[in-house]
Formats: sequence, C-alpha cells, structure tokens
Amino acid sequence: MSAPVGSTLIHHPAHSKGAPRATHDPKWVRWGLTAVALLFLASFLLLPLAAVFTEALRRGIGTYFAAVVDPDALAAIKLTVLTAAIAVPANVVFGVAAAWAISKFAFRGKSLLITLIDLPFAVSPVISGLIYVLVFGAHGWVGPWFAEHDIEIIFAVPGIVLATTFVTFPFVARELIPLMQAQGNDEEYAAIILGASGWQTFWRVTLPNIKWGLFYGVILCNARAMGEFGAVSVVSGHIRGETNTMPLHVEILYNEYNFVAAFAVASLLALLAIVTLILKAIVEWNHTRARG
Repeated sequence: MSAPVGSTLIHHPAHSKGAPRATHDPKWVRWGLTAVALLFLASFLLLPLAAVFTEALRRGIGTYFAAVVDPDALAAIKLTVLTAAIAVPANVVFGVAAAWAISKFAFRGKSLLITLIDLPFAVSPVISGLIYVLVFGAHGWVGPWFAEHDIEIIFAVPGIVLATTFVTFPFVARELIPLMQAQGNDEEYAAIILGASGWQTFWRVTLPNIKWGLFYGVILCNARAMGEFGAVSVVSGHIRGETNTMPLHVEILYNEYNFVAAFAVASLLALLAIVTLILKAIVEWNHTRARG
C-alpha cells in the first residue's frame, strides 16, 4: 500500500526484525527478582515451617504422637473442628446471600452493607471478642437474661462459635461479590425468560458460574476459622479440655515450657496451612482450565 502524497514514512527500529521489545527485561532483572522472591519465601515461610516440625519431632515420633493424642489436645482439636463446621457453613449462606443481593439488586444502603462486610478486616480480633463479652457477658446487655435461663454463651462453645463466625464472615462474601458483579445478570435474565424459577436459576445458572470462587472463599474461611486466636482467646475463658481450641492449647503448652507438645500441636496447624495452600492452588488451576 503506497503512502499518501506529501507524507513521510518514519522507520522505527524497535519494530524491525530482531530488535528487542520495550517490554523485554534483561536477564539479570528477572533472575534478581526471582532470587528476592525465593529468599523471602524461604525466610518467612519455609524456614519457620521447618523449625516447627523440627522442634515437634526433636524427642522422637513417639513423643510427638503422645502430645497429639493427649486428652486435652484431642479436646482442643475436636472443638476447633466443631467451631469450623458451624462457622464456615453459616458464612457460606451469608456470603452467597450478600453477594447475590449486592451484585443483582439496587437498593438503598448497598454501600453501607459492603462497608459492614469489611468491618472484621478493620477491627482487631481482640476487640471483636470484647464486643461479645460486652453483649453476652454476665454483666453485659443480654447476659443476665441468658444466665437466668441457664444458657452459657461466654466462656462456652457458643461464644467461641459466634466470635469465629464474626471474624471469618467476610471471606466468602468478598470472594463472590466482585465475581458476580463481573458476570452480570444476562444469563439469569435469560433463564427467567425461558420459564425458570428463582431456585432453578440459582442452582443451574448462578451456582455453576460462581463455584470456583465459592470453593476458594470456603478454603480461606476454614483456614482462618481453625487458626483464629485473638477473638477466641477473649471469649473462651481458657478452660483446659473444654474451651481451648488448638491455637489456645499451643499457647498454654508453650507458657508451661512444654515446647515439644506445643510444637506438635502447632505442626497440625502448619499442616492445615499447607493443605489450604494446596487446595487453593488446585482451585485456581481448575478455574483457569475451565475458563480456557
């Protein structure tokens, strides 16, 4: 194609064959950034994990299993699993409902609802626990009423579940809200026009579209629920064998200078973190493959 009369063709060397691209970084930059990332990973993740397992197994595998199967440790593990088993499904229901409302409907107070969802991220977990003590404690707002009816909230399992649910409820909602907003409402509208009911639209259209984001939110929520310390520490009362979760049990053992047992229980939490990372990677890989 010839150039217009009077025009000048300007040759750009960067566009010629064999010329380096503007976005092509030198090798030393790539290797340097990779080395910094690996050094950071080794210093702040791999080294602490190695220290935990080394200390846990320092006196042999027999001592390790003895610390894990100790009655107080088993009670802490059971309470941790029970708390997560209640808090995570509750947060799934809330997260899906909140994301559905925020992404699919326009209503007054939407910005306020989004702000309230982010509240546990901004408030210290210790403050969250103190709030429940203020409300449900023996001298709290509604605590005396529960005491009259022999219902224990604070220093009991219900208080631990409530505090854990409060701290972890943003995770599922925060994963789903931007995802559902990006997907829009076109597919839901099409399903409704074709005669689908609200539940049919949710189960057959919305849920399949958000399943990977939902899995990701559940994984993060579960990991935080099992590892929560601050809020649970305030409302639990530290009753050994009854209201101690795994993080609280680790603290008690460490304060008693029972380091091997403390690191043995801590290694279970470390294994949970590793499993969480593996599941997270699997979910991201499946999501990328599904999009591809």
